[in-house]
Amino acid sequence: MSSPSKRREMDLMKLMMSDYKVDMINDGMQEFFVHFHGPKDSIYQGGVWKVRVELTEAYPYKSPSIGFTNKIYHPNVDEMSGSVCLDVINQTWSPMFDLVNIFEVFLPQLLLYPNPSDPLNGEAASLMMRDKNAYENKVKEYCERYAKPEDISPEEEEEEEESDEELSDAEGYDSGDEAIMGHADP
Repeated sequence: MSSPSKRREMDLMKLMMSDYKVDMINDGMQEFFVHFHGPKDSIYQGGVWKVRVELTEAYPYKSPSIGFTNKIYHPNVDEMSGSVCLDVINQTWSPMFDLVNIFEVFLPQLLLYPNPSDPLNGEAASLMMRDKNAYENKVKEYCERYAKPEDISPEEEEEEEESDEELSDAEGYDSGDEAIMGHADP
């Protein structure tokens, strides 16, 4: 490799040529979203997540930053931020790895073999250790509620814009803070 930027380009092209849908953020190659499908024959099967990837200037010598943008129930994924606790990304990254490794090996392994003893989501870790069936049902519920293919499609943004316009068109409606805050997730 002649430079980190060439390597970044090659790795991104390799990812785009594989079976992953990649949505670029702005026009650079530093940030993008990857549509990631849950591993077959797992409790995550059928789920689709939009994973945000940020490449530093030092990539491939420094690991990319990754995080789930739609909710996933997993002991090693922070439910609020989507950040991932994965040693190979956080501590043992090597320039021998590439972006395809993350989506074909590292993330599937994380979903298939969670580590509840090193949690970012303490509730999920506790439930997994206490009641595996209840944990698996909660994972499936999150997949159904937050990880359907339409949950990460571009139409979602258009629908949000339309609903914002509908709210602003409702003249004479004044409910104070409730209109500003919206509705909480159940």
